Amino acid sequence: MIRALTGYSTRHPWKVIALWAVLGLTLSALAPILIARVTQSQTGDFLPRSYDSAAALHIAREQFGEDPDATTVTVLVARSDGKELSAADHKRVEAEAAKLGQRRVVMPRRDDMPEFLVQDRSQTPRIAPAMTAPDRSFQLLTVQLTGNPTDIGVQDVYRTFRDAARTQFAEAGMRTGFTGSLADTVDTTDAHDTAAKVGSALVMAFIVLLNVLAFRSVLAALLPLLAVALIGGVAGGAVAGAALLTGHKLDASTPSLIQVVLLGIGIDYLLFLLFRFREHLRGRPEQSAREAAQQVSGRVGTAITSAALTIVAAFSTLGLATFGQFRSLGPAIAVAVLVMLLGSLTLMPALLAAAGRKMFWPSKTLRHKPREGRAARLGVLVARRPLTMLAASVALLAALAAGLIGMRMDYGQGDSGDTTPAAATAAEISRALPAGVSDPTTVFVTAKDGGTLTADRLGGLSRGLAQVKGVGQVAPTVLNEDRRAARIDLYPTADPQSQQARDLVSGPIRDAVARHTPAGTTAHVGGTAAIFADISTAVDHDLRIVFPVAAALIALILLLLLRSLLAPVVLMLSVGLGFAATLGAATLLFQHGLGKPGVSFTLPLVLFLFVVALGTDYNILISDRIREEMQQPGPARAAVARAVRHTTPAIATAGLVLAGSFATLATTPGSEQVAFAMALGIMLSALVLSLVLVPALAALLGRTLWWPVRPRPTTGGHPQHRTTAPVRLPDQVTTY
Repeated sequence: MIRALTGYSTRHPWKVIALWAVLGLTLSALAPILIARVTQSQTGDFLPRSYDSAAALHIAREQFGEDPDATTVTVLVARSDGKELSAADHKRVEAEAAKLGQRRVVMPRRDDMPEFLVQDRSQTPRIAPAMTAPDRSFQLLTVQLTGNPTDIGVQDVYRTFRDAARTQFAEAGMRTGFTGSLADTVDTTDAHDTAAKVGSALVMAFIVLLNVLAFRSVLAALLPLLAVALIGGVAGGAVAGAALLTGHKLDASTPSLIQVVLLGIGIDYLLFLLFRFREHLRGRPEQSAREAAQQVSGRVGTAITSAALTIVAAFSTLGLATFGQFRSLGPAIAVAVLVMLLGSLTLMPALLAAAGRKMFWPSKTLRHKPREGRAARLGVLVARRPLTMLAASVALLAALAAGLIGMRMDYGQGDSGDTTPAAATAAEISRALPAGVSDPTTVFVTAKDGGTLTADRLGGLSRGLAQVKGVGQVAPTVLNEDRRAARIDLYPTADPQSQQARDLVSGPIRDAVARHTPAGTTAHVGGTAAIFADISTAVDHDLRIVFPVAAALIALILLLLLRSLLAPVVLMLSVGLGFAATLGAATLLFQHGLGKPGVSFTLPLVLFLFVVALGTDYNILISDRIREEMQQPGPARAAVARAVRHTTPAIATAGLVLAGSFATLATTPGSEQVAFAMALGIMLSALVLSLVLVPALAALLGRTLWWPVRPRPTTGGHPQHRTTAPVRLPDQVTTY
């Protein structure tokens, strides 16, 4: 199947290129519209109904008509001169709010993308008075807008409303402040906009520079980016289409993560092909470029397929997760990687066949043998001193893994910093009112005996909640229309996104609800703190399931590829140590070094899947080449040295490219930990595991590594190997 795809693509390159160009351009244009329809921002929607906070969210929608797509902005209104609000001021605030609530906010046109790509989010906001500070220094308004806070159309509508409200209240002698998830998202996006653009540009320049240094060719430097862009466009459309067909919802961060993954692995796969293609052309100068492209694509395509299927298998295990954010991420990544695999077996071979030797113009490296360089010296060093190199690499990884001691999970929604206007407004509110005023914890009570609820019947519950230490205020009970459901808002003194708030909800508040809920009723606790308390439980459950299942599937793929029982064990142990080292390093930096509450709750699972799956890519490439070299006559250690020499440029360049791709996530607020850990994990996988630890073990074990089906040396050797300089090892090197 693999050779059939690569063979057809190299025989009919222009047809394949044209097909991918049409698909890529078309789906790239449609992807933003489709993605906007399948993403959701409510984290609680990713929890099963069996969790208390998810049940509360359902009651809020069914019994109180809360819009599942609504996002709330809290507006602080105060006098410009800093004086207390008078009765006349309150009337003025309510009058100005009423005017704003009757005015439709029209979404402005964007100059950076065609109008048809952005869904019109124009709407009339719902505005209601909320609270007044005890010292009468400010009054709060709640503004409800419809749409995902990550939707650029919704963000533009908010900007338009914010500016209009600021101007209108300023004319009335008032100042305003805005806070909430949408306000915070817009503020952080605006603050990081320049950094994100500069970061993306630097990564693109970095990738091009690496390719120029590696191939001394303009075409080879630019082609990976163009090819991956086309395939990425098709993959984005495929992911969104699959989500629409299956009814799955994606987390708002999934599309950007997919883009980074595809950029990294796509360029990796093309680099694997380019390096091997150049090596093949050097060894067979008389062969036609198309024939060489067909042979190389068929040979390397096997390793690429195994590497891609490893990623697919690993992320498919997320289908077993209970937390919907994980469960939707898995299939999305799997679909995207399958599309990239298809492109690697069709478009990329077609580009090699179409460009031929011109791929490396104006470099003249095809005309002469490569000189002995750092890669050759590294290969000789690993083959000559395998035990020393193994000990050094294990010591480095173990030292980083020691950071896991005392690791804690942080279930906050990311650190956007406290310098944004939204953060400053939230801090001003918390100085006069409980921190939970802008994001309360809510207890929903429903009657299960067919009767109706009254405020008096729920009085004991309200009084019991008011006595909980850490609850600043308890709002009056609100009944729905048929009086069969009630809500009681609590305003904790702790930040709703803090560990203190989650402990308060999962412990004392839920205990108080259990003790004071009247007979014949059921009660559920909802809100941000309750949702993340339940997410912590779900994630702990998912980690215990996904880790072993993913490891087993990856081991099975390695077993089928390498046709060995021992080699998969060696590779799995190495990537496991790499995972522990990466997570330990992230803990050392962010928790112990920078004083963060802990590492992001999604980091261990996402890091495990990416570092183990993507790190295994490089191990597959080096192991496949070691096995191929061991089929040639001569000592096993000499084969290891040749394998390291030939694969080091490809693995090192690919690792740097993929690490650089993940580093761009650092420009996204709240993704700094993921960016650091992914970049470091890929670098360790490429430069330490694949180029030192695994080859050192192969040199120590020799052909025994492939037990029970050991590669048998053939006579004469491959012509390609006869054209390269022999690897000289000391006389004392043992042969196998």
